[in-house]
Amino acid sequence: MRQFYLVFRDRKVSPLGTQLSWSHCRSLLSVKDYDEINYYINLTINQNLSKRELEFRIKSKEYERLDDETKNKLINLEQVAVLDFVKKPICIKNSNNYEEISEKVLKKLILEDIDDFLLELGDGFCYIKNEYKIRLGDRYNYIDLLLYNIKYKCYAVVELKVTELKSEHIGQIEKYMNYIDMNIKTIEEDKTIGIIICKQDNEYVVKYCSDDRIISREYKLT
Repeated sequence: MRQFYLVFRDRKVSPLGTQLSWSHCRSLLSVKDYDEINYYINLTINQNLSKRELEFRIKSKEYERLDDETKNKLINLEQVAVLDFVKKPICIKNSNNYEEISEKVLKKLILEDIDDFLLELGDGFCYIKNEYKIRLGDRYNYIDLLLYNIKYKCYAVVELKVTELKSEHIGQIEKYMNYIDMNIKTIEEDKTIGIIICKQDNEYVVKYCSDDRIISREYKLT
């Protein structure tokens, strides 16, 4: 009970049980950092997480895998953006224990567990299509995954790479994003974002990219 008091004494809710059950509270007692506890409390309330769902999110170290800049925004109650909650790294279940991972296999693993994958990207993401066909000039190109975020009202282009991030990957995804903006996006929607999921990140490639709508994240097979 003392531990419960120390964890929840600053929460201005009356009664606490109207938002969190005792089972939720017990799960949160295993978390030591107050900012992390606050994150999971808000997550539970906003997404109506069950006790099991909350424990899964804690076990997956979701808060720890947020970018430091995002954590600071949450602590200081600053406005967050659609890309802030993309986990680092992104965990992908290797349910069939593949030893050699190609882009085709990586996509297969994602599609087999699409719900959990979308949670790795943050709140509000919906699946549209894989191998989304677009025409550039006299050639067809295929977007690995096309998603939509209903919370931020924008399309998301996801490209999968089983190598280190390279400069040409930025140019490729930027081309696809611009196509979506010019041909599919409506004036009521925000600009398309790009997420490159790669085997090994390269901070300098993204650092010197002029388009802040693009981020890269390493993947981790679990």
